[in-house]
Amino acid sequence: MNSQAASGHIWLIFFFFTSSAKGNLETPSFQPGILYQYRYSLEVQLDYVSRLSLQGSRMRAEALVQVHLLWRNLAGEQLLQIQIQDLKVHHDSKHEKSQNVTGDPSTEVVLGKEDTAELQLPVFLHWNNGKVEGIYGDGGGRPQTLNLKQGLISLLQFQPHYGTATEEDVSGSCQVTYVVSKDSVVKTKDLHSCTRPKFGFTSVNKIFGVLWQPTSKSFYSVRGSLIQSVLSEESHEVSPTLKSSIGTKIVSRQQLELVSSSMPGPAETPVQSLQEALAGILEKHQPISTISPPFKRTCMQCPSLKTYLRTLGNRRVKMDVSKVSTTWQFHRFIQMLRDAKKRDVLQLLRKAPEKMVTFFIDAAVAAQSTASLAALSEFLDFSNKGQVPLLEQFLYAAAFSPRPSKELLRLVLDKLNGKELDPAIWETGIIVIGTLAGKLCRMKLCGLQEVGLGMETVLRRLRDTKENSEIIIYLLSLQNALLPETIPTLLHYAEEGSSGVSGTAVSALQRFSSQHITGEVKKAMRRIFHQKNRNYEKTSRLAAAEILLDNEPLPMDLTNILLATRELEAEMSKFLLSKIQTSLHSHHHPARKAMKEILKDPQINNYNYLSKTGSSSSFSGPLAVTDDMLSTFSLELLFTESGGLLRKSVSGFMLRSHGHQLQAAQVSVEAQGLESVLGESNTEGEEEQELMAGMSAIFFEVQLRPIVFFQGYTDLMAKVLLSSGEPTNVVKGNVLLMDHEQAIPLQSGLQSVVKLQGALGLDISANIDMNLWEQESRTSIKTRGGLAIDFTAEIDAPFFQASVKSQIEAEASINFDTAVRFSGNPVLMCLQLREEQLPYREIFTISESSLNQSITVRKGRRGIIAGRELSLHRANSEMCKILLTETKE
Repeated sequence: MNSQAASGHIWLIFFFFTSSAKGNLETPSFQPGILYQYRYSLEVQLDYVSRLSLQGSRMRAEALVQVHLLWRNLAGEQLLQIQIQDLKVHHDSKHEKSQNVTGDPSTEVVLGKEDTAELQLPVFLHWNNGKVEGIYGDGGGRPQTLNLKQGLISLLQFQPHYGTATEEDVSGSCQVTYVVSKDSVVKTKDLHSCTRPKFGFTSVNKIFGVLWQPTSKSFYSVRGSLIQSVLSEESHEVSPTLKSSIGTKIVSRQQLELVSSSMPGPAETPVQSLQEALAGILEKHQPISTISPPFKRTCMQCPSLKTYLRTLGNRRVKMDVSKVSTTWQFHRFIQMLRDAKKRDVLQLLRKAPEKMVTFFIDAAVAAQSTASLAALSEFLDFSNKGQVPLLEQFLYAAAFSPRPSKELLRLVLDKLNGKELDPAIWETGIIVIGTLAGKLCRMKLCGLQEVGLGMETVLRRLRDTKENSEIIIYLLSLQNALLPETIPTLLHYAEEGSSGVSGTAVSALQRFSSQHITGEVKKAMRRIFHQKNRNYEKTSRLAAAEILLDNEPLPMDLTNILLATRELEAEMSKFLLSKIQTSLHSHHHPARKAMKEILKDPQINNYNYLSKTGSSSSFSGPLAVTDDMLSTFSLELLFTESGGLLRKSVSGFMLRSHGHQLQAAQVSVEAQGLESVLGESNTEGEEEQELMAGMSAIFFEVQLRPIVFFQGYTDLMAKVLLSSGEPTNVVKGNVLLMDHEQAIPLQSGLQSVVKLQGALGLDISANIDMNLWEQESRTSIKTRGGLAIDFTAEIDAPFFQASVKSQIEAEASINFDTAVRFSGNPVLMCLQLREEQLPYREIFTISESSLNQSITVRKGRRGIIAGRELSLHRANSEMCKILLTETKE
């Protein structure tokens, strides 16, 4: 440990033991005619959170600071001149095996003449009993240089008595707490409370954001009314929510020590007011903000779109969206498009090879710049039938935006307004309106005119239509919006709508958090499940029961649902009991504790209630568990009563991290009316249903437009006879999941900027094969993806720049296959969930640059996570053995 660090720790220990008692100090002040000299030191460290062999960046600065009194009044106000002299800057250069080192290898940073001259210019502090009332200068100097002076002045702000106050300094307007004892003050700043000029952005979903854990403490030693020393330390730990090991830790330390108070200084100015004093010193005195304004480093070596366009015609087109190399290209294009002009973006869209246009549309939407959105508006023609694939790509790119803007919603609304649209584009567009409105509301922008217009459009059209297919699309829009004020509308259609409409409305209500599942909602769900007013389709009843079970369930509801299983059809009863058993084994399920209490009653916990026969089931279990994340997989299967045909299957992946959760994926495959085709009869009392099979998918909280595999007997036979065997595309494109930029002003006056950008290239396809002659069906859902995450933390000073970067890339493939043979009794069904081996790579980079040196060091590591097939439950494994063995034979 060096002597300076040891000195700092001694001060910390001293203040820890002396700051426990409350008290008051003399009013701080400086005396006229004396030149006070302080030794000032500043140290900043930028490092990784995880323990790596790669050392971070450390910079130290030392200077002599002169302070003297120019003016004062009887109320305790003072005008001080503060001047920095003899600044010396060093950085620790202990990097080994540097890949790129240029310039002087010495550790001293050479200061430019301009930097030196600006740093030596004095600033003038209006100081009022320890509070910084204002800072003044001559209006010259760059912002970064002024920030360093603001950071020095922030050390002089403290109050000599115990309490909590709101203070304004380089960090912003912050809440601070003082503990005062004899000759010492401890100041704790709550950095989460600070308000400052708006800068940056973050993703709507907190799981795709960052965790920021800051601390700040300052320790003052005072003798009489004179500051003897100040030690200030702050730290910021910032990491992506999903993976804290690639985070960064920023530590900033300032120290001010009195070295002389005996040298003669300038005489006090004999004027009455502060303004007169300032006018006598500076011809044009300019106020300097006490709050450090945020700024963004300019990238001098970043590629530009204009340069790329020069070689566009010569580039080969070979792009697989599921490969991580494509995802990194997506990252680069987002950055290029954010700095590009409209004419260049428009030229890119018009001149691009046909196979790359969708890629550029995804990047232009993700860029969210005014120029890129304007170019998209001119390029996309919603009345052009030939552009349908491009239009759907644009709409889904908008829906998946991690932080949509009002301009993006306005663009979607304008394109959908008053045009004859392709039915698929109209349906997708309506669903996307709800998605964008909901995200903007979660960004606390619900009051925007565009949000109101979008939701008014959806609700008005919903009221005006009588077509069930249209009603379902509008309800899916409301499901994506998740706005509490739409719950009464959803309740109306849940209770009064046709079977398909009711099921959609209840499913939408399932997406709301527990705080919105009020007593009124629960009453409606009881009426649906227990069929108080009319008969409901079984999927609606089961969804209503799940809402009652999953949202702070009442013992009465749990008991009534259990009692109802004696009267329900076998498959419904089996499904519900399986759901209840799953909740008992899930530590985070809200019904677990209450259910355990109820099952203590032997009149309910017995063979007659809990041992129902049937094929339906509900399963949930963990996929992966880390320090930051819990990933779970769930599977629900509901069979028909006659013939044992699969009525509905729902498979889902859920992420939970640091108190937040995300429905990463949910795929529902639903079939109805197949009993009649196979010569089976419907359950007594159940209405005849149209022959249909389809799929509905949710990805990253966005409900997509449902896909119909076939509808009606004629369509089924055409699909069976004319099927090409080609899978149906569900989602294909690049999605920006993480988009975060945050400025962190350090009390030293330096500024750090943290950036997180994470993208996913996604290719999901589904295939259904129905063999009526062999009475077999097979479905296959294949998901391939390439993930690339880029996390960077930068620190900037006028004479020094440093950054640490963490990059993660991985390629994954997950297959979910279903095979059903319904010719025998019982029906045989095999479910297979397979994860292929997952290769990944991590790259860590340290960069430092100054006038006399530039250093870049990289280290990386690779790995492979072995593939696996998940064992869902014992009965499934036994059926798979039978079916797969027969297939091989």
